[in-house]
Amino acid sequence: MPYPKFDRDRLLLKSLKERKNRVDIEKDSISPGREILNLTEEGRMLIEKTAIRIKKAREKGSAVILTFGAHLIKNGLSPVLIALMKEGWLTHLATNGAGIIHDWEFAFQGKSSENVRENVERGQFGLWEETGLYINLALAVGAYEGLGYGEAVGKMISREGLTIPSVEKLHDVATKNFLTDPGLAASASDLAGVISGMGIKAGFMPVPHPFKKYSSQAAAWEFGIPFTGHPMIGHDIIYCHPANNCAALGRTAQNDFLSFADSVSRLDSGVYMSVGSAVMSPMIFEKSLSMAQNIRIREHGHIDNHYILVTDLAPSDRDWEKDGEPPADDPAYYIRFCKTFSRMGGEMHYLMADNRDFLPALYQELNGIHTK
Repeated sequence: MPYPKFDRDRLLLKSLKERKNRVDIEKDSISPGREILNLTEEGRMLIEKTAIRIKKAREKGSAVILTFGAHLIKNGLSPVLIALMKEGWLTHLATNGAGIIHDWEFAFQGKSSENVRENVERGQFGLWEETGLYINLALAVGAYEGLGYGEAVGKMISREGLTIPSVEKLHDVATKNFLTDPGLAASASDLAGVISGMGIKAGFMPVPHPFKKYSSQAAAWEFGIPFTGHPMIGHDIIYCHPANNCAALGRTAQNDFLSFADSVSRLDSGVYMSVGSAVMSPMIFEKSLSMAQNIRIREHGHIDNHYILVTDLAPSDRDWEKDGEPPADDPAYYIRFCKTFSRMGGEMHYLMADNRDFLPALYQELNGIHTK
């Protein structure tokens, strides 16, 4: 007998209009030229070194990958990300499921970040109609279109809507491709189930995003730069909504993982930056690098000379580049993200810094802007 399952159709969902938000993107966004408030001299030198490596990587056509946790988006840094993309400094961006959500909510309503403690107590945390419906629908449509997780949401924001096929067309696609293209057939069935269950009509479905200029996902879609989402099932508020279909979500996440691995395969003499991600970034990187090395070795080559910069708020006095991995009885061994990246070859450094200082400082260094 299968385990009993929670019935999400019984949930009382409320509109985002009723939610109190702690961040207003128009008031709290950070510009690329923001004054740097709290960087040590050592930190500034490391950012200068990183900028030099990025310039060399771009000259060689190597990858420059920036991965980050959701707080970078929540802290209002999308204008800096957009400027870095527009000027050609980044070739790939990656975040977790929460980063996707904060970016979307800013584009949709200009606000994000609810009070978790207060809303869990009220039985309302994460139970918001628009976030759950539109992101899940974008992912189901994106899976059918063969898109990735971040790509699907970025496209919806940029186009300010979704193209919904009819259930009849989806049924026809599923039937005709059942044996020849089972992935397409399954994604058509998944999307048909979502739109039928939600009572959504075929045609173009407008979804206005009046603040989309703050969306780094939309900008990436428009610039043609991969912006990949790497979620974990159950971690994000969209799983609470009845429109959630984890099969569709999994297809987009798989596409993004493979897109990420493809970028890592071009990391020879490139730059990899991980900002505020203790789990997602190191975990997807080590698997991607192993796959990329597997192919490169079989082609009689090897991915080398890559430069890794890890930035977070956790204090660490260890020189990971010079001293390497600490023994298991050293507390530094349990700074998981540093330990993982120290095993990835190339040159690795750790910078303790607030992302609101690090990212503008990097932008300014890359562009020869010097502020106090």
